[in-house]
Amino acid sequence: GVGHDKFGFATVLSVCCLRFGKQVHSLVVKAGFLVASSVVNAVITMYFNGRVFCDACLVFEEAGGVRDQVTFNVVIDGLACLKRGESLLVFREMLEAGLRPTDLTFVSVMSSCSCAGMGHQVHGLAVKTGYEDYTLVSNSTMSMYSSFEDLVAARKVFEWLEEKDLVTWNTMISGYNQARLGESAMLVYKGMHRVGVKPDEFTFGSILASSLNLYALEMVQACVIKCGLSSKMEVSNALISAYSKHGEIAKADLIFEGALKKNLVSWNAIISGCYQNGFPFEGLKRFSSLLETEVVILPDAYTLSTLLSICVNISSLILGKQAHGYVIRHGLFKETLIGNALVNMYSQCGTVDKSLQVFNQMSEKDVVSWNSLISAYARHGEGGSAVMNYRTMREDGKVDPDAATFTAVLSACSHSGMVKEGLEIFDSIVKPSVDHFSCLVDLLGRAGYLDEAERLVKMSGCGVDALWGLFSACAAHGDLKLGKMVARLIMEQEKDDPSSVYVQLSNIYAGAGLWKEAEETREAMNMIGAMKQRGCSWMRL
Repeated sequence: GVGHDKFGFATVLSVCCLRFGKQVHSLVVKAGFLVASSVVNAVITMYFNGRVFCDACLVFEEAGGVRDQVTFNVVIDGLACLKRGESLLVFREMLEAGLRPTDLTFVSVMSSCSCAGMGHQVHGLAVKTGYEDYTLVSNSTMSMYSSFEDLVAARKVFEWLEEKDLVTWNTMISGYNQARLGESAMLVYKGMHRVGVKPDEFTFGSILASSLNLYALEMVQACVIKCGLSSKMEVSNALISAYSKHGEIAKADLIFEGALKKNLVSWNAIISGCYQNGFPFEGLKRFSSLLETEVVILPDAYTLSTLLSICVNISSLILGKQAHGYVIRHGLFKETLIGNALVNMYSQCGTVDKSLQVFNQMSEKDVVSWNSLISAYARHGEGGSAVMNYRTMREDGKVDPDAATFTAVLSACSHSGMVKEGLEIFDSIVKPSVDHFSCLVDLLGRAGYLDEAERLVKMSGCGVDALWGLFSACAAHGDLKLGKMVARLIMEQEKDDPSSVYVQLSNIYAGAGLWKEAEETREAMNMIGAMKQRGCSWMRL
């Protein structure tokens, strides 16, 4: 028969699946071809392609003196693709072995850097090794700095590089987009246009995701049409999201209907766009249409979380339960995002017990999960349960509270009159925010500690929300003197719409039996043309 050689093994290993690859690996060992670096590299690549990094690393360790630059590059790239930090250790081992890194080595290593300090060191070594002018390496360097939100360093690399390709421009635009610097992203795009580099769908995807105004958005859409990219699904999806964000849901819908191809991102964009722009029932219709598409497209966690938000928006517990049933039938409950949305939906629809049941069934809980449950109890006036779950969260130790956690639990204490517990929790906050001070002011004010609340407002320089909390407390406890002072402070900050201040101040006068002053306050409000905003509510029949 035909004998085996290293080229044949390398070729077969490059195209076979993991199961067959293991058999070929056994044959390689028996035939004694693991002394050839090309075969070793092919075996390692095969295992990494099958995401079996342990076996890949074992082959690498046993290769010994057979390892060359390519071997190290294969292992470093394989570990980097799997987000394994060991890639940096292998890189160090490569340097200690006296092997010169290639441009591909630095591309892989830079994607593995988890901190800015390490990134600067790798970049410095790349420059020292002579790869500063390599476009591929510079693109990876810019991407790395952008991931650390160091746009200054990324821009320096961008400016230094003489030979910029399309990826270079896209990387810089994407970096600004991720940092929410839409104007800077647009300036780079204009520079790209000036030097004659033709944008692609990824360019427009980043530009459209930036914080553009409506005029700039329409200008970019015109460029999309001019470049012949309007049929690209990535571009149409970005346009739908961008127009939805700017409240132009009709234009978003027009683009959606005209799209030649639609994927789940397309449907998610139009469903969330309808919801965010105040058309929840249209969002429901779109979800129903998604389930009826000829080409089966299954909703994901984002789709279902948006659907549950719509159920909250229209206060429909029935639809919420139907969505919950869909989640269970399609095995999506393991997604933490959906669990959080269900906890919130049930609490907003008035069934906090069901929220707790869903929370207890969740296999993975993040800080949003705990915040949703604590907020549920706060919303329903069950401060004791909110504080208990906050303490359970701290004792569990798996998830640390964030600013929203403290806001929720302090609000719960405020609405339940739990002053002692609220003060203890506030004292545990390392850096209280304005919201936390506002909650504490509200807590003290509701409990009748108006002097303490006033001192806190003066000491902390709280915003208008804290002043409103104190103002409401003055109305509740009939403190006319303090109420007048706080009213003046609020009107200094809310000059455009003082109507609510006049109404509340009038109520304070009326509560104190000063009917003449109450009437004069109402007349003053009418003289300046201030109108109380009418409340409204929806009832589903």
